[in-house]
Amino acid sequence: MSIMTNTTSVALWHEIVHEAEQSCSVTLKEDIESYLVFLLMRYINKPELVKQIIALEFLQSLELTSMKREAILRDVGDKCLLFAGLFPGIAKKRLVRPSYYVKLGQAAYFRVSKETNDLYDHLSHQFVPLMDILQSIKTHDLLPLDAYELWNDTGSRRALAILKQYTHHLDSIPLFIKKS
Repeated sequence: MSIMTNTTSVALWHEIVHEAEQSCSVTLKEDIESYLVFLLMRYINKPELVKQIIALEFLQSLELTSMKREAILRDVGDKCLLFAGLFPGIAKKRLVRPSYYVKLGQAAYFRVSKETNDLYDHLSHQFVPLMDILQSIKTHDLLPLDAYELWNDTGSRRALAILKQYTHHLDSIPLFIKKS
């Protein structure tokens, strides 16, 4: 991890996201990258985020008028992206898999895209790479079982790379230690 040198919060978040993209070997389109930067800025000082029941918000939004529905579904997608990317431990505490937030977030962005524009369609389809980017911002890697579940459930390239690192370590264990 390099030392961040930018002075404005927008520039700092942009630098963090750009470094995470490089770490994941992902290049986001400018509009998606900007959306992610402003998403991080919007929620950075909102600790109440972790106490919300997102699925309930999703269901309630379906009964609202178009404008209100779009705003709530966008927020649901954003929160799911943050949970899956930055706070995957919350899923365990709530006894769900991180893929729950992936699927819910994709569905929320997809529903918004039907009423607005292509940005949310791109967010829906790029949800897993965006999650990978957010996860790479954190300083620790997934444990093997968590990496396997995430890769198996979502196709996460980052989780697969972590799994390959673990299997590489297994290959270096002397034969007399390995179990048959």
